[in-house]
Amino acid sequence: MSGLARYRHRVFVEKLGWDLACQGGLEYDQFDRPDTLYMGARRDDGDGGLVGTARLLPTHRPYLLGEVFPQLMGSSPLPEAADVWELSRFAAVDFQATGAGPMRQFSSPVAVTLLREVIALAASEGVQRLITVSPLGVERLLRRAGFLAHRAAPPVLVDGHPVFACWIEVQGACSD
Repeated sequence: MSGLARYRHRVFVEKLGWDLACQGGLEYDQFDRPDTLYMGARRDDGDGGLVGTARLLPTHRPYLLGEVFPQLMGSSPLPEAADVWELSRFAAVDFQATGAGPMRQFSSPVAVTLLREVIALAASEGVQRLITVSPLGVERLLRRAGFLAHRAAPPVLVDGHPVFACWIEVQGACSD
């Protein structure tokens, strides 16, 4: 967990500049609980360093969108069901790679593979849909990669950045 928290700090605080309460270079929040599921992608070059991460939370318990960003659902009700989970703290950044811009965390081959594995895990748990807080542009990247994804409501400015709640279908998720 400490390696995952260090990686998340590097991605979300250092690289993307998110203002998150962190201590000692570790990024944890109130949603990192015993019932939280995590996935990590590791480099296959021998050192096994983290190059991706994802966090999954069922929406019938407290989760990021529901507690921190409910405005992103617009007039739609917040998801609250055992078969709808939130995907959060998703990133695929290899800090040893060159030329990786901020949006590369969503469009790299590692990101696509990690998301496919997240969806497979969610499907094995009986999940029908994922909901995520995403920057604008992710929806198109998801569709290009063959995922069935769409907006839950129009984008909203959060800290000066347009973000939206994005549905990702789990059952029958990939159209490749």
